[in-house]
Amino acid sequence: MGALAIIGGGLVGASLALALQHGAKARGWTIELIEPFEPGNEYQPSYDARSTALSYGTRLIYERLGVWERIAERAEPITHIHVSDRWRAGSTRLEAKNQHVPALGYVVENAWIGHCLWQALDDKVVVRRCPAEVERMQPIANGYRLTLIDGQQLDCDLAVLADGGRSGLREQLGIAVKRTPYEQSALIANVTPGRPHGGQAFERFTDDGPMALLPLQDNRCALVWTRPDRDAARLATLPEAEFLSELQQAFGYRLGGFQQVGARHLYPLVLIEAEEQVRSGLVVLGNAAHSLHPIAGQGYNLSLRDTEALAAALLSSTERPGGLGVLQAYHRWQRSDQWLTVGFSDQLTQLFGDSARLSVAGRNLGLLGLDLLPPAKTWFARQAMGLGVRER
Repeated sequence: MGALAIIGGGLVGASLALALQHGAKARGWTIELIEPFEPGNEYQPSYDARSTALSYGTRLIYERLGVWERIAERAEPITHIHVSDRWRAGSTRLEAKNQHVPALGYVVENAWIGHCLWQALDDKVVVRRCPAEVERMQPIANGYRLTLIDGQQLDCDLAVLADGGRSGLREQLGIAVKRTPYEQSALIANVTPGRPHGGQAFERFTDDGPMALLPLQDNRCALVWTRPDRDAARLATLPEAEFLSELQQAFGYRLGGFQQVGARHLYPLVLIEAEEQVRSGLVVLGNAAHSLHPIAGQGYNLSLRDTEALAAALLSSTERPGGLGVLQAYHRWQRSDQWLTVGFSDQLTQLFGDSARLSVAGRNLGLLGLDLLPPAKTWFARQAMGLGVRER
């Protein structure tokens, strides 16, 4: 017997529960999924719904978990990515057909992914505790004791912290984090372009920070616009017409004139890396382990690869679920993927967020070089697709 507690039932926590449930049932394990917010049984589409860019590698993981067909019902394929530097010659295009895949990635509303994951969970294996919240964690022999806000206590062989980048429990356990502030904020919103997006995604780099425009269903686009903190706050409060005018000036007319913008949200940007990801009986996962700049679209995809690797390590071991040996083996296996992906995201952000003359010249040469050197473009595309470290 074994007991696992997943603290946080968002996309990462629910994906881990799904990845474990078949093997857990065969082994007689129980999985407690603890989530502060109770998800509704019905999916409600919304113009303003937040979305996530899923890499092609993430599609393969969800196919293995048996939920991709359902997720794909509301997934918008990315068939082309246009990467450019505003007002300068450097640019490159990535195309799915050249990488021999149906799509480079997919953009899906978070609420829909969560709905599909929760619907796929087996109630006989996964005990859903929601709304519920862990107030305190205490190490015990062979695991952890969790005290919930309502006073209930749960003992588990393995506790998985998947409660987000601002994890209070991570701090409570004394797990230090390395923070690299970018002194920028991401403005997130959905916009409607004047022309059909045709499955194109755009990564545009400007002197004030990068922007991404990702295709969504119903001819909407998900905007991620990175600006210095003060300017991002100004943009967030502009009247709609003025905001669309500034967006148009920054992006151009490749998709025609922008027609509508929904609710705007601001997120201060900082690279967060937990200095410990495993202890005996404990794993730190998702944004609690590493929170990346969103412009490269790598954060959730890396977390899902971590999730798959953790489930594989647990289910292939004869140790108890929280044994330090198996958890260290998982972390060793994922270390190179994390190192490369965090470095790729951070260096891309640093390079394309620097308006200094030498950096501008270097990144333009780099973009031109990608177009001229097919092997370099293939490496870049595979990294973006979540296939950069090893085949999945």
